[in-house]
Amino acid sequence: MEITQEVAGTIAEQPVTKYLLTNQQGTRVSVLTWGATLQEFSVVEGDRRQQLVVGESDIAAYDHNGYCLCQALGRGAGRIAGAQFDLDGQTVQLEANEGKNAIHGGSHGFRNVNWSGETKKTADTASVVLTHTVTPAEDRYPGTLTTSITYTLTADNRLEISFTGNSDADTLFNPTIHTYFNVTDDQRSIDQQWLLLSGNQRLELNADKTPSGKKLPTAGTGYDFSQPRTIADGLAQLKKDGKVEYDDAFVVKPSATTPIAAIGDAAGHRRVAVYSDRDGLVVFTANPTDTKRAEVRDYNALALEAQALPDAIHHADFGDIVLPANRPVTHTIAYQYLADNKD
Repeated sequence: MEITQEVAGTIAEQPVTKYLLTNQQGTRVSVLTWGATLQEFSVVEGDRRQQLVVGESDIAAYDHNGYCLCQALGRGAGRIAGAQFDLDGQTVQLEANEGKNAIHGGSHGFRNVNWSGETKKTADTASVVLTHTVTPAEDRYPGTLTTSITYTLTADNRLEISFTGNSDADTLFNPTIHTYFNVTDDQRSIDQQWLLLSGNQRLELNADKTPSGKKLPTAGTGYDFSQPRTIADGLAQLKKDGKVEYDDAFVVKPSATTPIAAIGDAAGHRRVAVYSDRDGLVVFTANPTDTKRAEVRDYNALALEAQALPDAIHHADFGDIVLPANRPVTHTIAYQYLADNKD
């Protein structure tokens, strides 16, 4: 296992460090301190390097990136309706940074700050641990929250991402990485990238994309990924109902041993299994690296945001995202690369 680091440039007049983790098979993971960003997850296949996530080589592209490109989201990923919630008998008013709602922790959320980093290594793992402390004066959430995000690459091509939060007052904690995948050979399109989900429900969304509180069955619809299905096929069914994209929250079965989701290329060259200890997965089609293609909805990236179900603070059956004071909580997401559809 190998770890290198370098100052890759500056954002907001702050030096941004790039950490590169490499295992014995040549699999690489690069992480930027700005936004705790996953810049690269790539593998060696034969005589070529295959990228699995969508990223930018110019780190300036990650400065307040509108697509949150493979960046950390928190304290609360997703939308919080009305940009407010009640906690401990008090109404907390957040920054409304998308219409009347709060999204992805606000403008001072995890994705828009420079994290501190340190590295750890064993014979079989390489890790970078990023830490950041945020106060209520900065992001309007209650409690001073210290978060660590640990990226660990294993010898068997598994990338584990753990989030540990500790606050001096009750607060919300529902972090994720807004990871964009494209596991096709040339990463030009995700039409022939398939998706498999462990659940059979999605959330009904209001016009502003906040959850209504209802869970809808996906069977027989354009949202049915109970079997591997290409994005092109799913979108074709959605278009019959006037839909042109996926930007939806799915209910999945949390597990560290059974994938909540998997993606692969229709040619059968590779796949990635996704694991999470929480019950939500937001699926979003986008082209975050090409403005013109994004405008015509020509998608080259599929975001998979593993988290608790969005806006859970307003819906009792969506899960508990309250982080109790002085009681650290850890959540974990993992991505397992598999070649040639072999277990």
